[in-house]
Amino acid sequence: MKKNITDLDLNNKKVLMRVDFNVPMKDGKITDENRIIQALPTIKYALEQNAKLILFSHLGKVKTEEDKASKSLKAVAEKLSELLGKEVTFISETRGEKLESAINNLKSGEVLMFENTRFEDLDGKKESKNDAELGKYWAGLGDVFVNDAFGTAHRAHASNVGIAENIGNGNSAVGFL
Repeated sequence: MKKNITDLDLNNKKVLMRVDFNVPMKDGKITDENRIIQALPTIKYALEQNAKLILFSHLGKVKTEEDKASKSLKAVAEKLSELLGKEVTFISETRGEKLESAINNLKSGEVLMFENTRFEDLDGKKESKNDAELGKYWAGLGDVFVNDAFGTAHRAHASNVGIAENIGNGNSAVGFL
């Protein structure tokens, strides 16, 4: 039986939440924020439960270093901050000391978003091919995992399947989407 986010204890927990913020962009601006809006009920619920919320998503396909500039989630984090009415800390990395430190310093009720998961595809398609090491690493950043990215749930990527396989028994659930 699948667990829903309401089945998990989120209080003071580091909650890894896979969201679908693959929004259309033009000249660095979001042209349709609907996917961000759709994720708000799950995000708000987690925050009401005093979660330390860690959000991540992909944005488009990243095939070259040059793609990074137009595929960053920074503008999405800023839009989410505006919609939530609270700060969303954006970390421009997908792994490493800066990300780990920011997560470890999160307080209950705070939100952090890290960079486009597909930036990992520049190094051997680690995200898209569900790299075991990457899934294990990301799972190690949190206490529980919530998949609120219904539109990508069918993909065997490190940011959904890889984390779910490594987060620990009973510590993953689906969001409201």
